[in-house]
Amino acid sequence: MPPPVLQPRTAYAVWELTLKCNLACGHCGSRAGAKRADELSREEAMDLVRQLSEVGIQEVTIEGGEAFLRPDWLDIARAITDHGMRCTMTTGGYGLSRETARRMKEAGISHVSVSVDGLEATHDRIRGRRGSFRYCFETLGHFRDAGLLFSSNTQINRLSAPEMPELYERLRDAGCSAWQFQITNPMGNGGDNAWMLLQPAELPDLYRMLARIAVRAREEGKLALAPSNNIGYFGPYDELLFANVGQVWAGCKAGLSVLGIHADGGIKGCPTLPSEYIGGNIRKQPLADILDSRELTFNAKAGTDEGTAHMWGYCGSCKYAEACRGGCTQMAHVLFNRNGNNPYCHYRTLELAGRGLRERVVRSTPGQGKPFDHGVFELVQEPLETAWPAEDTHHFTYERIPWAPGWEPFALPG
Repeated sequence: MPPPVLQPRTAYAVWELTLKCNLACGHCGSRAGAKRADELSREEAMDLVRQLSEVGIQEVTIEGGEAFLRPDWLDIARAITDHGMRCTMTTGGYGLSRETARRMKEAGISHVSVSVDGLEATHDRIRGRRGSFRYCFETLGHFRDAGLLFSSNTQINRLSAPEMPELYERLRDAGCSAWQFQITNPMGNGGDNAWMLLQPAELPDLYRMLARIAVRAREEGKLALAPSNNIGYFGPYDELLFANVGQVWAGCKAGLSVLGIHADGGIKGCPTLPSEYIGGNIRKQPLADILDSRELTFNAKAGTDEGTAHMWGYCGSCKYAEACRGGCTQMAHVLFNRNGNNPYCHYRTLELAGRGLRERVVRSTPGQGKPFDHGVFELVQEPLETAWPAEDTHHFTYERIPWAPGWEPFALPG
């Protein structure tokens, strides 16, 4: 077999400038709130900018916590652009003023994504701050006035899922250029609030809804959908959902084309990965050397027989094993403390349902309360008609979605 053709290993980096945050999100994988005790100094941050440029990074997304709570954040953003890299940002949007938006534009930030996790009551509940939904849309207006390109991102869970169609309309009308969404996973605070997580068996109804949104988005041509890495996997709606991305799932890209940076200088192959995947710290060794660490090269065998050696359970015998490699590494690892078997797969849920089966995940061990930590979950496989547990009062179904006028029914494939 010829060696695989890999994307540039150093194309994109997501940098947690600080863990300090002015929100208290129930799903937050990094457990943001207070800053890390040993965050990079200004001098160390500026040197890291240089190293990112030297290894070939093309775009850096700054985030937190909340990036603008770090005093020198705009200086870092300006340095990123001065080194020839594109600087973008992800924010919770709470407390960001019109003047700050103007200064962001001047610093060279080219695009900002604002996190909106449902309609007002749901968003404020998830984000832990009353009024945060209203601030999000005020912030979008500030970006519009400043001439900044902006989009939105959303966590999909049992609270936000039924509100996705109406949220699509709100974001479209606010002028967002794109909408990224991802399934909430059990890392950090998300593991502590496992009751809000969608179950694998609920994915068919979720994707039926997302496909309906995708059809309308395509017809209207105003808001581009950008599913995240834990969405999809060889279901009947992939062509609809990934029309704006350019390709369907082709395996985890952690360490291949993306890097994650902690505020204390820790480097890992993807910003979403738990702390076990930190390959080194720039305070101890150059970034170029960290790129060769085992933790950042575990995907280097993609496309070879060794590239599927880590797979187990259902994924290990799946017909898509070589192409998929177990889906999102983070999702599998924070569930089972190892990657290679991911029940949050559209194809898998449909295939099991065809055999009269479904899967649920049940937490058996909690996390330790640290940033990017996780517990361990057990995988339950049971007959499809089994009653849901009595304490499970947030079960998501397609029938729970309040479709507004204008969402005429139509036939979907599958």
